[in-house]
Amino acid sequence: MTLEIRITHNPLQSAGKPCIRNMRIRISDILQKLGEGISSEEILQDFPDLKQQDIHACLLYAARRANLERLVA
Repeated sequence: MTLEIRITHNPLQSAGKPCIRNMRIRISDILQKLGEGISSEEILQDFPDLKQQDIHACLLYAARRANLERLVA
């Protein structure tokens, strides 16, 4: 399974925010925890359904979103 497949979008779930594998765990929640200095191991303990690859997928998703170029008119 590639990392991109782990990120899902469902307009009827979590207000359409990107989540991990159709669970109600939002990408933004995981990124925020990482940003607050919480380790991957602690996150995996708090969310037992998560896998390390899910956290990697969140980071990859964020990196790709940060790299989007926007055209200014």
